[in-house]
Amino acid sequence: MTEYVVRFIAGGVIVSAFAILGDMLRPKSFAGLLGAAPSVALATLGIVVVQHGSHYAAAESWTMIYGAVALGCYSVAVCHLLMRYSLNALPATILASAVWLAVAFGLLAGFGGAA
Repeated sequence: MTEYVVRFIAGGVIVSAFAILGDMLRPKSFAGLLGAAPSVALATLGIVVVQHGSHYAAAESWTMIYGAVALGCYSVAVCHLLMRYSLNALPATILASAVWLAVAFGLLAGFGGAA
């Protein structure tokens, strides 16, 4: 039960800090970018370091990096499908999900990740 309280408090504090940072920066689109993912990743890594040690946290951080690279490839694929082939948003995102999965699992299989 204590772990959940720590996660809740750490996540809330870090999310709030990133939200304030995003609110102070221009353009305002940074607020959405900084609102969730970096803060949740930092809170998760902090808890993992305390519970499992730095080696496990290092492996977890690599899997987060793989996910970020896969998300970037997914975003490029969606933009390409929307702009070049004039697909609607739903088919473009569904098709590009295959790109995300291929890149994420390819990186994980090729370089390894959390044990």
